[in-house]
Amino acid sequence: MKKRNAALYDPYLDVLGGGEKHILSILKILQDEGYEITIFWDKDLNKSFDTNLNLKFDPQIKFQKNIFKSGNFLNKAFTLNRFDIFFYVTDGSYFFSTAKNNYVFSMVPKKNLYEMNTVNRLKTLNYKFIANSQFTHDWLKRWKINSQVIYPFLDEDYLNLSINNIPKEKIILSVGRFFKHLHSKKQDVIINAFRSLKHDNPKFKDYKLILAGGLKQEDKNYLKELENIIGHDDSIILKTNISHTELFDLYKKSLIYWHFTGHMVNEEINPHLVEHLGITPMEAMSMGCITFCFNAGGPKEIINEGKNGFLFNDLNELENKMNEVIENKILMSDIQKNAKDFIKSKFNYSIFKEKVKEVVLKI
Repeated sequence: MKKRNAALYDPYLDVLGGGEKHILSILKILQDEGYEITIFWDKDLNKSFDTNLNLKFDPQIKFQKNIFKSGNFLNKAFTLNRFDIFFYVTDGSYFFSTAKNNYVFSMVPKKNLYEMNTVNRLKTLNYKFIANSQFTHDWLKRWKINSQVIYPFLDEDYLNLSINNIPKEKIILSVGRFFKHLHSKKQDVIINAFRSLKHDNPKFKDYKLILAGGLKQEDKNYLKELENIIGHDDSIILKTNISHTELFDLYKKSLIYWHFTGHMVNEEINPHLVEHLGITPMEAMSMGCITFCFNAGGPKEIINEGKNGFLFNDLNELENKMNEVIENKILMSDIQKNAKDFIKSKFNYSIFKEKVKEVVLKI
């Protein structure tokens, strides 16, 4: 019996963020269903997938020379022809694919990534689109692109951990890559908001702020800016490129989680600059963190206001809600339980696997 083959080209693969884990997890389902997996990339990233994303492929993924760096149409056509399934994370450019089944995986609702002029319509005639959230799906629909939503899942160590009696510390945690471009995680704004909170409310004087996330070489100047803002304030801690285990432990001991992506952004004008889904808030909710997200984009799909977390529109509203919840132990306990139950029921591996089978494998 002929081996079935699936391939991926993601020009942003080295980011190794939540979006990359999402598409790679789809590939993992395919591998479990008997597909041989190939990724077009000039460097073997199997070890990084394991270390940074907690994703193990067995056998390891094959990495093949990136054929998409050149415009050689015949080479692409000949190479893709042997694949049963091909996934592409678009950077705004499109090409004809000779693979049997083709999918554009849409992580970012940015208009110039989906300019469907006549030529691009022709190029994508045999592609289907997969969105990472209802938010992304709805923007694609506005641009006359049909898509199906496959939500990501959380690892079992997050879902299965009992949050009953976990000792929480006076820590406000925020997780996200350190960078300024695209949908920035707004670490500079978070630092100033934390200082304002401590200044205005003595209840929070003993709290620490921990900002954790990936850092690439080209973003080190931004980290330096943050360090200059922090100065000698030892209540604010930066943690870069930490392991999955260390991140898990941070969630476990943090009482509060903040997510500021989209702050001061007009969602109608720049949907790509707000949070497209929000993996880290989901992780925080599953770990018993009281979660506060800026009221834009994907977090509105996962936060039920006052039931499993909170949305805020400005810093005053955030402070007021923080002040209210920190005084109410019963409310905090209810929110923690509701958040855990919601995430566990909606973002588990079984649901993800069934959706991948339904959308991609047509099972």
